[in-house]
Amino acid sequence: MAQCYLIIATVMSEIVNQALRKIAKGAVLVFIGTVIGMLLGLVGRIMLVRYITQGEYGIYSLAFVIVSILVLIATLGLDSGSTRQIAFYRGKGDEWKVRGVVLSSLQVAVISSVFLSLVLFFISDLISIKVFHSPELSTPLKVFCIAIPFFVLINLLTSIFRGFDKAGPSVYFQHILISALFPLLLVAVVLLNFQFVGVVYAFVASIVLTCMAFVVYAVRKPPLTLRGKRSASSSLVTKELLLFSLPLCAVAMLNSVAVWTDTLMIGFFKTPGDVGLYNAALPLVRPLPIVFTAMSFFYVPLMSQLYAKNEIEDIKRSYAVVTKWIFAATLPVFLIFALFPEATLNILFGYRYVGAASALQILSLGFFIHTVLGSAISTLVVMGETRFVMWSVLISTIANIALNIALIPPLGIVGAAIATASAFALRNLLWSARLYSLSKMHPFTENYLKPAIASVVLVLIIYALVRNLISVIPFWLLPLLFIAFLGAYAISVLLTRSFDKEDIMLLLAIEQRLGMNLTAAKKLLRRFL
Repeated sequence: MAQCYLIIATVMSEIVNQALRKIAKGAVLVFIGTVIGMLLGLVGRIMLVRYITQGEYGIYSLAFVIVSILVLIATLGLDSGSTRQIAFYRGKGDEWKVRGVVLSSLQVAVISSVFLSLVLFFISDLISIKVFHSPELSTPLKVFCIAIPFFVLINLLTSIFRGFDKAGPSVYFQHILISALFPLLLVAVVLLNFQFVGVVYAFVASIVLTCMAFVVYAVRKPPLTLRGKRSASSSLVTKELLLFSLPLCAVAMLNSVAVWTDTLMIGFFKTPGDVGLYNAALPLVRPLPIVFTAMSFFYVPLMSQLYAKNEIEDIKRSYAVVTKWIFAATLPVFLIFALFPEATLNILFGYRYVGAASALQILSLGFFIHTVLGSAISTLVVMGETRFVMWSVLISTIANIALNIALIPPLGIVGAAIATASAFALRNLLWSARLYSLSKMHPFTENYLKPAIASVVLVLIIYALVRNLISVIPFWLLPLLFIAFLGAYAISVLLTRSFDKEDIMLLLAIEQRLGMNLTAAKKLLRRFL
């Protein structure tokens, strides 16, 4: 067995080997942290939904969406731009420009976030009364605006550490600490019997405390020293950073519009109660790209370094294998939402939110498409195609808005779900087509498609058996179904002999990262290689 792996390691490009190992090791840490944060966040969401009314939950969701959009605008795309530029200049060995990117991004983001926070505070009444016809929205907006500079700084510090291939700070602060503080503070709100505004203060406090802890960490363990005078040409670094980042800001802003247009337009056309119902389904599907997010955390900086060295073939191979693993890990969760939406909503949020079942099915499909094709946008960013990404997102956002306007009045939250899912599918198809036209790069190898098709057949058999034998899905069955769907894909991979040598290198990297002994799994794979 050892000789087999030695041969594989020898045949593979050493560059791809190292890149995939780093991606896998970093992805494991980010994935574990994200899962922990997601579970803590789900606990907080369940506590929130069950403590306040459906209308208050709708108001909370509207305020959160508005503030989130302003956070993205205030960031100016620097969260993505700084990661890429830091990694790019590190690949070229230009330490001075790396330092310039860090300093410039921090200065610009702090100024813009404070400005937008003040703007929101003074126009909150106007937004609440004139746009959403809900005066009760004003106070949550005024409280939420406090969090904007702190939210931006958390995102930017995460991106800076990411540019230095450091995943720990993102896991500790952006995923776990925020998600842990909010439910803890909610417990205090519930015990003290505070009103609805207490929930808003609890969320803001979780952001502020996390940011303060992150700043202390960054000062004590900086990724590089920032001492020394900046050169007269430092303005050139800032200009280059902004020119690269502003299209990404437009992308992020348009992307947020695409994600949150449905919530905003439901609030405009319908009632806060409808917003609350829809936002029972939407937060469930947003974690679907969790594996894509974990993989891309290191994918972008590592591929940027390869691109700086013009290693296009190595990028192609890395792109294909990463996409296949993202599909395998995301499929079981998507199937739970798509096949058992009523059970999922009833178990998590109660019978009041079962009406969002159809919306959950449609949204899960849209987010699944985004997840399995999502590495295309990461690769386009690596290749510097930020303007195309911006225009493609603009096209899909316009389509999303038009569909929301046309479908929400007659179909309600189902129409909003159709609009959002269609927009996600459109943009990912545009990204994939552009990437293929530039480099003939695509992930759909034979070893990707064979197990995917075979697993669908097995899943349909499992679904038919469950529906025929069990009328009401209990809580304990959903985790078992998740394991069954994951097992169906694993069996399909083995039976169709769809393992690549890169898959084995990723498996070895994960084994090393987790400190586990996967000898039994490797012996099993040996029979199918």
